[in-house]
Parts: sequence; C-alpha cells; structure tokens
Amino acid sequence: MLVSFEWQLFIGQKWVSIFNDFVIEAHYCQPGANGITINLNMGPAYIDFDEMTVDGPLVNFSVRRNTLLSYNQKEVMGWYYKDNHRWCEYGSQGSDGRSSLIRSDYLEQKYNSNPRGSVQFTVGSMTYMVDFTAMTQTNLSTRMLRKVRRRPKFNEVVTDNSSNQNSSPSLASPSANPTNSSSQHIWEFMGDEGIWTEYQKPGCSLDSAEIERLYQLNPQCQVSFTARRFSYTLYFGGMYQVNNKYGTKRAVRRIASGIQQTNSTLSQAHWQFMDMDGQWKDYMKGGSQGHCSVSSQDIEVRYQQDSTGTMGFRAGRFSYELDFSGMTQTNLSTNTRRPVRRLQS
Repeated sequence: MLVSFEWQLFIGQKWVSIFNDFVIEAHYCQPGANGITINLNMGPAYIDFDEMTVDGPLVNFSVRRNTLLSYNQKEVMGWYYKDNHRWCEYGSQGSDGRSSLIRSDYLEQKYNSNPRGSVQFTVGSMTYMVDFTAMTQTNLSTRMLRKVRRRPKFNEVVTDNSSNQNSSPSLASPSANPTNSSSQHIWEFMGDEGIWTEYQKPGCSLDSAEIERLYQLNPQCQVSFTARRFSYTLYFGGMYQVNNKYGTKRAVRRIASGIQQTNSTLSQAHWQFMDMDGQWKDYMKGGSQGHCSVSSQDIEVRYQQDSTGTMGFRAGRFSYELDFSGMTQTNLSTNTRRPVRRLQS
C-alpha cells in the first residue's frame, strides 16, 4: 500500500506543494541522506532533513512533510546509527560483525511512549544508550558517541485490523482541508506566557477543526504537525504536545467552542484593572497602548474554567499574573500589585 505524502514549502503567506516531491520522499527515506537541493523558479533551495529547514534564495522559508493515514494505520519507521563507514539499521550487522538485539520496531515503541526519554541495550559486553532528544547513541563504557536517525521506510505502512481501543496508531498532518470537520470544539496549547493559544493556520500546519477530526477518529492517537520551522507530536491520550527536536512539553486542551464563542456570559462579563492614576481601565487585547496579550473575554474564559486559579499574560515588555481569588494582578518583574474587578452587565 502506498503512503499518501506531500512535501510543501511555506512561501510568503501560504503553503505550496512541491512538484515531483516523490524524489524528495525517496531521498528522505534513505538514512544516509542529509538533505536535498531542489530547483525553484527563484533559484535552488536546500532542504535539511535532520533540522527540517530550508536554505534558499528567499528568507523565512519553511518545509513540511504531510501524510494522512487511517486511524488503524501507521508508517513503518526505521532507526539507524552511524557506524564507522555507513548508517546501519538497529538489528542488522554492523562493521564489527555484531548486531544488537533491539530492532527498529522496539525503538519506535519506546520513542512513542516517551519521545524525550532514552533506552539502554547491550551488545556483547558493551552497554549502549539511545537518547531520543539528542538523537545519539552512547557507549556507556567508552563514552563513544554516534548519531542516530529515525526515518520512514519508503511507501510502507502497517494496518491494525483489530478493534483494540488501547492501540495508539500515529496520524500525521493532513495535506488537504478536511471535510465534515467538527466545529463543536477548539484545541489550544499553553503558550510561553501562560496563555492558552488556539491552533491556527498559517503558522501551524493544523487548525482546531483538523485536530478535532483526527481526535474523533481515535482519541488515543498521536498527531504530528509543524509550526514554523519546528515539528511536534500531539498526544491525545496525555493531552500534551512535544517539540520533536528539543523535547519541550506543553499542555493541550480541548474545549467546547460554545464556551469561548457563544456563551452569552462571556460577552456580558467585563474585566478591569486599576491603573496608576486611580482609574479603572479595561483589558484590551493589542492596540497601541500596552499591547496587552489578553482581552476581557479571554480572562472570562479562564475564570469560567477555574474561578480560584491564576492566569498569566503580557502587556508591553512586562509579564503579569492575574489572581482570581485575590482579584489582583501582579507585575512579575517589579512585584507591583493592582486591584482587579469583574463587572456583570
């Protein structure tokens, strides 16, 4: 069975498909391939397969590889280490004539259970550790370090025909807009400032509707996607996402769209803080004064979810914490505290 894949470049304001991308795919599936140079109308561009970045005639290029598999399918992944002269798949014979007892499928299982973790194994009298975050293999006796790569097998997928609901097939980013997507829920991740941020295009290769559709297919699956120049994996079972390069983990949530968009309580509630001049001021998102990262409605959404909790936000160059229990906001740099109030119109 052929895998439906598509390689795309982000140029300007949109993602565009790369012509004859099966050539890129064939190279990408080779463990020894560092990257490939493709010819564009504006000149040659080099795709780095390890970093998933593009060096080309224009700045701010991004690249992504999209596939869409059924809920019971997943790509066959190969795991390789750099031997003295070549890339060897785990389980095959290396240049020293020995082979490890672990295979690609074992490493893939361990990786899917914890992409930031590691696994140890022995070959003869030597013990090795594979670090998934650094993508390296270390001989724990000699400290010799080798590079590790994880690449798909060209046009290979496996299908699980069982009805076991505990299985966790991997779904990669769709290459086209989904049909009949549910609009009843939105998906958000916890941003740097403690602000819940919705998955949206074009910055992200997936949006809420697409994630929700994949979630409906299998609430226990894993979804791969790209955001700017990084690739991520979203774990529905644990409700978190992981940066595949750095291992950074962020919380993810799924909320009813009515909570954020149609609940009349949100539009009626009004949040204000007392400014330094003693006047009550509205929380206004963006704008020329303060550049606040949240609005009254954003605050009300969080308040409705946890009326005794806290919420982080930014205004100008400062970070703040809003305490719903104490009805105060605190500047985290200066510790200046100001009263906050919630008005019901």
